[in-house]
Amino acid sequence: MITDARFPVEPWRVRELELDLGMLAQSESVFALSNGHIGIRGNLDEGDPAGLPGTYLNSFYETRPLPYAEAGFGYPESGQTVVNVTNGKLIRLLVDDEPFDMRYGRLVRHERTLDLRSGTLRRSVEWISPAGSTVRVRSERLVSFTQRAIVAVHYEVEAVGTPLRVVLQSELVANEEVPGQSNDPRAAAALRDPLEAVEHSASGNRSSLVHRTRRSGLRMAAAADHVVTSDAEAQSHTYVEPYWSRTTVGCRLEPGQTLSLTKFVAYGWSSQRTVPALRDQVDAALSAALHTGWTELLAEQRSYVEHFWDGADVELDGDDSVQQAVRFGLFHVLQAGARAEQRAIPAKGLTGPGYDGHAFWDTESFVLPVLIATAPKAAADALRWRHSTMDLAVERARALNLRGAAFAWRTIRGQETSAYWPAGTAAFHINADIALAAVRYVQWTGDEDFERGCALPLLVETARLWHSLGYAGSDGRFHIDGVTGPDEYSAIADDNTYTNLMAARNMRYAAEAAQRWPAEAGESDVTAQEIQQWQEAAATMAISYDEHQQLPEQDRGYHRHEVWDFAASARTGGYPLLLHAPYFQVYRKQVVKQADLVLALHWCGDSFSPQEKRRAFDYYEQITVRDSSLSACSQAVLAAEVGHLQLAHDYLSEAALMDLRDLEHNTRDGVHVASLAGSWIGLVCGFGGLRDYGGQLSFAPRLPESITRLSFALRWRGCKVRLVVTGDRACYTVEDGDTELRLSHHGSPFTVTAGKAVELPIPAIASTTAPSQPEGRAPGEAFRLDR
Repeated sequence: MITDARFPVEPWRVRELELDLGMLAQSESVFALSNGHIGIRGNLDEGDPAGLPGTYLNSFYETRPLPYAEAGFGYPESGQTVVNVTNGKLIRLLVDDEPFDMRYGRLVRHERTLDLRSGTLRRSVEWISPAGSTVRVRSERLVSFTQRAIVAVHYEVEAVGTPLRVVLQSELVANEEVPGQSNDPRAAAALRDPLEAVEHSASGNRSSLVHRTRRSGLRMAAAADHVVTSDAEAQSHTYVEPYWSRTTVGCRLEPGQTLSLTKFVAYGWSSQRTVPALRDQVDAALSAALHTGWTELLAEQRSYVEHFWDGADVELDGDDSVQQAVRFGLFHVLQAGARAEQRAIPAKGLTGPGYDGHAFWDTESFVLPVLIATAPKAAADALRWRHSTMDLAVERARALNLRGAAFAWRTIRGQETSAYWPAGTAAFHINADIALAAVRYVQWTGDEDFERGCALPLLVETARLWHSLGYAGSDGRFHIDGVTGPDEYSAIADDNTYTNLMAARNMRYAAEAAQRWPAEAGESDVTAQEIQQWQEAAATMAISYDEHQQLPEQDRGYHRHEVWDFAASARTGGYPLLLHAPYFQVYRKQVVKQADLVLALHWCGDSFSPQEKRRAFDYYEQITVRDSSLSACSQAVLAAEVGHLQLAHDYLSEAALMDLRDLEHNTRDGVHVASLAGSWIGLVCGFGGLRDYGGQLSFAPRLPESITRLSFALRWRGCKVRLVVTGDRACYTVEDGDTELRLSHHGSPFTVTAGKAVELPIPAIASTTAPSQPEGRAPGEAFRLDR
């Protein structure tokens, strides 16, 4: 756990006021920088000590064997693991021949700051060496949003009190030692020293290393160049070997004098381009960065981030911790996808090796709704990546004896790499998650070119999958049996409500898009008969319902299962259940790992009455244990909708502080990008009441007593919509152009025109008693969270 004192609560930055060697790995994740193409963990400049070293290139991976006790038809044979590539952020310092190392000497002051407005990580240190020499070190680093291939570090050393001999060693290091990522010995062997040297060179202060992975055959290049400025005469030289290079700069400083090194590092990778092409690519990127210079690169970074905040910032009064956390979360969401450019958005972004660097369904279900509303180009690129893997998804569907496309549950390149099929292959809902994310992007942007070229093929092939996966039953309903919904504690279930509702929408939108673009649909051999089949299946989709309790069921017959003994789990400290109970027992009981039906109540809420939502939310609160970071934000949204505003605030806090407090005890492996996106969802969809059913924006804002004001902006069809909510009033404005929008406020339509604010009252809601949670799993109690 990370205490709140570790990162003081401030609105626009995350600061660490002292160095805790026992929490290095967690801080490295929190302070990670990325642009969606390159990711660097917040390791100390000098490299040692480190919790978990890490530098990543999006979708650069090594393959590894997937072991099975018993093989089965259709099982994936190879896994994919993100590779820790050549480390270019290393700058070692020697002071009078002694290494600058936080474990030795005396640390007078150490502060690191993640600046959410400038997009940089700053560090300030005063250190006394074991021999009594004092230096001040100041550094600032960035991963450029504007020059996609570039990482830059500005490093400055100042002599304090006495003259000093200082030496800087700027390095590129491949195959650096990292903790093991797998308990399987074959997988561990495949991940050891994954890079194989291809070429190395140096000239002046510039060096270059080219490597390839041993099994997947991917090539990468890294190159570094330097600008040196000093108050004293400095000398430098560069040395290069196949797996490392070093540029050394030394001088003698008088008290008050400084030596500064600005390091520019360029990265590139490809599965197809030649070695000379990659080498020249990074060389050109370095030349461009050097021409731009450090000062202008900083200015470009700030300008890019300021533009993002102009249409993405969320302001709230009354909870300073959540205010800081939601901005921290939005910044990491931006970093995960800004310049990915048709690559995946992994569950941990590029902040750590957690989940092997894989992307899952949470990209489309949690991250993309935020990016669509705040940085739509990044969302489109993520969806184009899914589209680019269509051939692999079609191949996977055929292996499963299905039509259409079955997208991978977890992957880097697009192949299925989940070795556990009940929670992998059977979780078919990912296909509708992808298709409906594409629909959402089109509805929010009006991008017809994207709809024709990307959304339509995604919709068509996933609709084909659903129609071949389900069947028309004797009851006249369309059923989908033997699937796993979002709740990973309920596997191979029949008629999962979330899955069925999403599949129905998938097929309905596929039919509509095919009729809207008949020529393009014809290229995919869509027929009128097929469109009719999709429409009929969508219209007759089975939705599981408990007539006795008058509420929807998570799966058909789910409420007949025995309820889990939550009191026993609380007594024995048996959470998360996946580490304390056999799946055989978990699968046959009523216990929910993460929001499943509640997720359907949110994203498919127009399929339920307000009374059904309230009854279902209250029922499932009592059996949901939140053993997943994906749950709290969805529970926050529904709690707010049905009137449990304080409970919603508690869940919002849990989602927002997931990594700043390390609530799941695994932030060391990277931040939880979807949970961080969930802080925006909890505020905007929860207390802002945002819904987009049928491609129409509606709001039902309502605040808990502890939050007195909420303000946020959205990018909708080329304009910016802003909502400011106070206790009993909501004010709507439209910015950027002469736009007139038709919106809805608590069910009542209204029109807002650019430059003319519309203020409306917020209707009162009846006070009700909030439902209870399983023993020991109430928000805050489950993670000992005190706001």
